[in-house]
Amino acid sequence: MSKCWPEVRLSEIIRQEREQVGTPDGNGLPVLGVTNIKGVTHTGVEASDDRSKYLRLRPGRFAYNPYRVNVGSIGLSAETQDGICSPSYVVFTPTERVRARFLWFFLKSARGSQLINFHGNRGTVRGALRFEDLCEIKIPLPPLAEQQRIVARIDELTGRIAAARGLRAQAEEEAKAIMSSARTQLYDYALARYSTRRLGDVCRQITDGTHSTPQYVENGVPFLSVKDITSGRIRFDECRHISPEEHEELTRRCRPEAGDVLLTKIGTTGFAKVIDVDREFSIFVSLALLKVDKKLVDCRFIEQMLNSGRLREHSATGTRGVGNQNLVLKFIREFPVPVPPLHEQRKIVSELEGLQAEVDAAKRLQAETAAELHALLPSILDRAFKGKL
Repeated sequence: MSKCWPEVRLSEIIRQEREQVGTPDGNGLPVLGVTNIKGVTHTGVEASDDRSKYLRLRPGRFAYNPYRVNVGSIGLSAETQDGICSPSYVVFTPTERVRARFLWFFLKSARGSQLINFHGNRGTVRGALRFEDLCEIKIPLPPLAEQQRIVARIDELTGRIAAARGLRAQAEEEAKAIMSSARTQLYDYALARYSTRRLGDVCRQITDGTHSTPQYVENGVPFLSVKDITSGRIRFDECRHISPEEHEELTRRCRPEAGDVLLTKIGTTGFAKVIDVDREFSIFVSLALLKVDKKLVDCRFIEQMLNSGRLREHSATGTRGVGNQNLVLKFIREFPVPVPPLHEQRKIVSELEGLQAEVDAAKRLQAETAAELHALLPSILDRAFKGKL
């Protein structure tokens, strides 16, 4: 903490508010809650029809659930927010000695979080930060003008961080668009120059996974569904598992093997992924299994064509249902697929994979930038309350 600023207990600069609404309908005011991400927000959660004991949460007030403050759920209501909150909440307001946003930034800093957790976990079976505990926290308190300068500086820097995050997100969307456009262009190129066949004609088999929910086990053979392939790679870290015996039974009809293609057919439909791992697993009905005829088509070419904008649109057209959207096998078999000679297919794949490698490299750089941006705010707050901002 800064040596030039005196430290004061929060008891000296805040006061609690316990103003009950007093009417069953809460005077028609919205019920507000606090989340770690959104701060004070209209959650829509109401614990009781009778809101007479709910607390007023006026603009510019702090609020938190004393049993959840350890996860950072403390908020400052905006000047445009006026409502009520659960009577189990703690509501307090800053005195004229401290700017509200200066105090809020401190409570959100690493030091503030440490003190909240320390004072909220002393001598209780279930951690809770009572108002009396909160009042024991000490804060460095510069003059009001300096507080205002620090708040303005933090707002300026966080605004730059938000802008940088927006540009990063935009770049990520543009990268996706580049790949989608490239696949679509090459699909159109192949469609215009070579014969077109039904997907069912270039596959030895098109089937789907089991239609019955299996008996899951803690350890066993991986059992994949849509969520396990839509990241762009086959993931086993969050999948469910079934017994080896059930896996053996299921694979009598549908056995995924390296070089086959998986296609999502329920929920998020029309996403294709080549099986590029040599590992036993079973699949649910939400995935179709395409065993391509390798004399006619390259499995990676089929993956790229199915992920083109044209066939993704075709998938959307054939997806039926509202709550549980389904792309039926009969429609999948009718997908129009251009079939160039194998050497031309591999040339197209090579071109697309080269572009994908460049996009992936850009994504890795963006991920590193995202991590750096995420670390900036704690660093800014730390410097601010050491008097170095």
